[in-house]
Amino acid sequence: MNIHEILQYLPHRYPFLLIDRVIECELGKRIRALKNVSVNEPYFNGHFPYYKVMPGVLIVEAMAQAAAILSFRTMGIKPDDKSVYYFAGIDRARFKKPVMPGDQLVLEVSIERNVRNVVKYAGKAYVAEALVAEAELLCTLRPIE
Repeated sequence: MNIHEILQYLPHRYPFLLIDRVIECELGKRIRALKNVSVNEPYFNGHFPYYKVMPGVLIVEAMAQAAAILSFRTMGIKPDDKSVYYFAGIDRARFKKPVMPGDQLVLEVSIERNVRNVVKYAGKAYVAEALVAEAELLCTLRPIE
């Protein structure tokens, strides 16, 4: 999927859109997506400006955005202004190596289970072949009240 297709499946926009391309998407199972980490990202001005490191919470958010694309495509729907795909939980988040400007973050997210509209995902983030972060994510689609 290119950026134009991604924008159809995520409500996020600059500066919070964290997926640049989807490499693979196996509906109901898994997704591989890319985030190109640029020195121009707005968070680098304040997140260790002397040693620029991508915040771990944004790596987890990038995994969640990949998970949302997978889920919306699996459900055969696109996001609208009547609902939000929320985090319901983040477990076992681990950060192994820093992600820095110039890195290409490869996000691999798979569906582990779906119980009562809460989906559990296993997410991993890589730079080159190195695992840089991993987490279990719980997400759910809820109406906006």
